[in-house]
Amino acid sequence: MRIEHLALYVQDLERMREFYEHYFSARAAGRYHNPSTGLETYFLSFGGEGRLELMTRPNLGPGAGGAPAAGYVHLALSLGSREAVDTLTARLRGDGFSVVSGPRVTGDGYYESCVLDPEGNQIELTV
Repeated sequence: MRIEHLALYVQDLERMREFYEHYFSARAAGRYHNPSTGLETYFLSFGGEGRLELMTRPNLGPGAGGAPAAGYVHLALSLGSREAVDTLTARLRGDGFSVVSGPRVTGDGYYESCVLDPEGNQIELTV
């Protein structure tokens, strides 16, 4: 198992992309936009395996009332296969942990599920 990426909600997506490219030599993949939710993202690579996902969406706020807040969003763990994602998701659900979504194929083509750890932090299980 390895950490696949960390996700960060940001207010100014382009400014943050430029910051990481300029100061940390990050390389941005193409900008993703989901027109139904307004979500926009970039995945940044730093030359190694782990990546940083910069994310923004309309009405990004301080987190009150269930609104997404700027800051870290989730930890993504690559499990290596769809079967491993399915198996661990089922195991966590069976042990009483909250499954937020999935397993499913996302709009940008990832196979994933999202679960909550004991303190409510989101973990994305992906191939």
